[in-house]
Amino acid sequence: MHQLCDMEPRVMDDDMLKLAVGEQGPRDEAGQLAKQEGILFKDVLSLQLDFQNILRIDNLWQFENLRKLQLDNNTIEKIEGLEKLTRLVWLDLSFNNIETIEGLDTLVNLEDLSLFNNRIAKIDSLDALVKLQVLSLGNNRIGNLMKIIYLRRFKDLRTLSLAGNPIAAAEDYRMFICAYLPDLVYLDFRRIDDHTKELAEVKHQYSTDELKHQENLMQARLEDEQARREELEEHKAAFVENLNGSFLFDSMYAEDVEGSKLASLPGVAELMETYKDKFVIICLNIFEYGLKQQEKRKAELDTFNERVQEAVQENQAQGRHRTAEFEEKHLLSLSTIRGESELTDIETKIADQREDIAELSNALMTLEMQLVEQLEETINMFERNIVDLVELFIENVQSLMAQCRDLENHHHEKLLEIAINILEKIVKGELDEDLPDDVRALFVDKDTIVNAVGASHDMHLLKIDNREDELVTRVNSWCTHLVDKIHKDEMTRNRRRVKEINQYGDHVQGELDSLECGDILD
Repeated sequence: MHQLCDMEPRVMDDDMLKLAVGEQGPRDEAGQLAKQEGILFKDVLSLQLDFQNILRIDNLWQFENLRKLQLDNNTIEKIEGLEKLTRLVWLDLSFNNIETIEGLDTLVNLEDLSLFNNRIAKIDSLDALVKLQVLSLGNNRIGNLMKIIYLRRFKDLRTLSLAGNPIAAAEDYRMFICAYLPDLVYLDFRRIDDHTKELAEVKHQYSTDELKHQENLMQARLEDEQARREELEEHKAAFVENLNGSFLFDSMYAEDVEGSKLASLPGVAELMETYKDKFVIICLNIFEYGLKQQEKRKAELDTFNERVQEAVQENQAQGRHRTAEFEEKHLLSLSTIRGESELTDIETKIADQREDIAELSNALMTLEMQLVEQLEETINMFERNIVDLVELFIENVQSLMAQCRDLENHHHEKLLEIAINILEKIVKGELDEDLPDDVRALFVDKDTIVNAVGASHDMHLLKIDNREDELVTRVNSWCTHLVDKIHKDEMTRNRRRVKEINQYGDHVQGELDSLECGDILD
């Protein structure tokens, strides 16, 4: 393994980085000036730090726009300190002492990676490099040919170097890689011809077909999971996630120890089944209603945004028209003023032009005030509409949640009735069914069983109340934040537009001020 024995291990500090940046900068006059004034690390696109006996990668966080980094021929033992280099395209870490591939998770734009001549035994931890095209892993310690299959996930990989690894000595090395990485163009710096690809495909067809089948199954599972995540996000946006089934009902019993015991009582199973069916129907009603209301809120927001955009665009068009008319006249006036020889005429024309500038500024400000009033009315109307939609949504959800509570109350009454009847039978010795010991312990007296049934009931009501409170809180918060953002965005737009108008007025006024009578007369 490569070593720089004649030098002491060095720290990658600011002095080293400044020196490297300075030496690699342009040599012309502009480069010398930049060197004197200092080059900002964030402006550097390429950095060469080879043969520096660097032991540890560090202090590169300021090179946020770096595209190419050369760290070959050092004594680096660990890949680290590259987290901020998210725009890196080319990275050379060859001829170092690296044993493990790591620290590359943020380099999503990397296309070319060289880890040639290190101590790497396993190919992994490259998942984030979705744009990888060139990978050099020659002269390492990779000994398991099957691990090459990991590289199939990199759809853009075209060039691969593995020569000098133990796997390269395998009799089937080249055929195996060509079969399992069919999109490769170059292997160990040699182009893969079509004949080799055909032979490799035939030789390993059975195994690769099975692998493709497994990959397709995995891809289908991943797509299903992604679809479920996206669907859940849609349901969350409607504030009704997990209400399209028995989730809320099941959660009521998940931590209900007493309820689980009571469920084993004679006659309770049928009672709970009926209760659950009715409860789930109400939850589905809430869910479906929530999705419909979400569509209405979205439509209201889309309509609002369209109205705002139309109003702004129409206002901008009027402003551009007024400005274009002014500029045509303004340029002509400046030309006329420059051609005048009489001081009195010049002063008169300049005064007239100042009036035109003031008139334009007033016209543009008037247009902006009209737009502000128009948008204020639009925003207020939207705010009323969206608040009404949210309030209606909450009112109807609360009504449906009240039905859930009514079901729970009815179930509680029936369950208590069954429990009391069983207690009476136990007291009289008339109970035919055998009860588990933990359930029988609830029937020592009336207070114990009544408290057990009541505790279960209270827990169920709490779950219903909490889900209702959560929904109401979230939808109200969403509405408040949305309206606040709309108002803030409009204030920002207005301030920016007023600033633009003032800056333009100052600009044309400056052009006029530059026409000093003495210069013109001279």
